[in-house]
Amino acid sequence: MRRPLLFLDVDGPRLPALGCDLVWATTWPADPNECIAPLLGLPPLPVLDFPDEGIPGLHWKTGTIVTRAAGRPFAWVDETTDADRVWVASHHPGPALLHTVGASTGLTGQDLATIATWLTTVA
Repeated sequence: MRRPLLFLDVDGPRLPALGCDLVWATTWPADPNECIAPLLGLPPLPVLDFPDEGIPGLHWKTGTIVTRAAGRPFAWVDETTDADRVWVASHHPGPALLHTVGASTGLTGQDLATIATWLTTVA
């Protein structure tokens, strides 16, 4: 089985040890591999391109992330909602964790523990 994906906004430190393939899911105007990854000690990661508009009523990244996951298990760390979870559950055949992280706090140790626990259930 292929490793799960973890889609990141720009809150990506301490994540390589989680045992998943990391993908930038951010719209930073500069390449996150040039500006962010070196500061966090991350290798260059794939960068997900987003269309200008998303699916009405959902986080505008939801459809693109499900398409990119292509059935693989994935965790997505962002400002997601229950509407996104419901839509993903009905449009993605594999396991998915949509973990909400507030922009004002970023990832915490508890967030990482939640993600790590979920990853062990799909491994």
